[in-house]
Amino acid sequence: MTSVPMLERVLITVDAVGGVWRWTVDAARALAPHGASCVIVGLGPEPSEAQAAEIAAIPNAELVWLEQPLEWLASGDAAMCGLPEALATLAREREVDLIHVNAPAQAADLSTGLPVVAASHSCVVTWWRAMRDEPLPAEWQWQFDRNLRGMETANLVLTPSAAHATALREAYPVATPVATVLNASTPVAEGERRDRQVLAAARWWDDAKNGATLDAAAARINAPVVMAGALESPAGARFDAKHAQAAGPMPADEVRRRMSSAAVFVSPSIYEPFGLSTLEAAGSGTALVLSDIPIYRELWQGAALFCDPHHPDGFAVAVNRLLADEALRQNLGLAARRKAQKLSLDRQARELLSAWGRAMIAHGESPAAPAIPTYSATHEVT
Repeated sequence: MTSVPMLERVLITVDAVGGVWRWTVDAARALAPHGASCVIVGLGPEPSEAQAAEIAAIPNAELVWLEQPLEWLASGDAAMCGLPEALATLAREREVDLIHVNAPAQAADLSTGLPVVAASHSCVVTWWRAMRDEPLPAEWQWQFDRNLRGMETANLVLTPSAAHATALREAYPVATPVATVLNASTPVAEGERRDRQVLAAARWWDDAKNGATLDAAAARINAPVVMAGALESPAGARFDAKHAQAAGPMPADEVRRRMSSAAVFVSPSIYEPFGLSTLEAAGSGTALVLSDIPIYRELWQGAALFCDPHHPDGFAVAVNRLLADEALRQNLGLAARRKAQKLSLDRQARELLSAWGRAMIAHGESPAAPAIPTYSATHEVT
């Protein structure tokens, strides 16, 4: 088998708005012991001081912020025209070995002579297909076109789950190889005691997170329901809760602390390429109540209660069942924790390095690609 090419420095794009930030911070930390340094390049709204401090504390990482828009906040394809040259310039200046963009649209029209990996953590086209039973709006067609150009530019497309890989293949005529590297998270210590409280964490302004269903269920749940996470989008969309406690944005450490002491964690998402907050809750041993969608079945079958995402009463019944049955709650929490422990950051770093090596080989640095984990749509973490 051909050895994986040496990789010393990689450029990774990031934004400060969604889950890609947490993925990037955790990945950079996990890559440090493997000798890979990261030039982390931000797009869109600038990070908070706390976020910037997270990157500054990672010895192998450098943060650079560009005055370039995020594709899902951009007014159109023309607004993204400066990004390819901006990325190419940074790649030359920092002498990186590979470019890893955290959205396929960011690879569109990129020409650097370097291997490119395009990770799809989410996209508006697969979001639309999951959320709306109608054709993609004409004003979003440019996003489809740009995403496809980015995937065609890349040597490898990465997804965080087999379910999202399937969604991409169904939405786009993808010719570039698609591989899956499951997400990971920092282990969360289990709390000494569990409060009679229900926790959920997401960017609630996003309809895909389905906050309205959980809020309606909260009226029938026999415990306080706390919804942590952003309530207002950068574009001005807002979520207002009527029955749950909308706690708003919280530092990552505070969310994890609450996970470790909550009785139940709920994710009612309709569309979810992975569900990082669910993984973090599982890692703390918290019992899970999840929407019955492919990604959650892929990862958490046998370790959660599943509900129709469109039925608030189903969530209320499932949560109340766990609140009333301590043994079931503990058993599901233990099962979830065991699955989460297999999704370690070191495992993710090794698989990410292998995927990058495969992209470098595909780019022409070596004649054959090393094997990396590529999961089918039925892959489960057992």
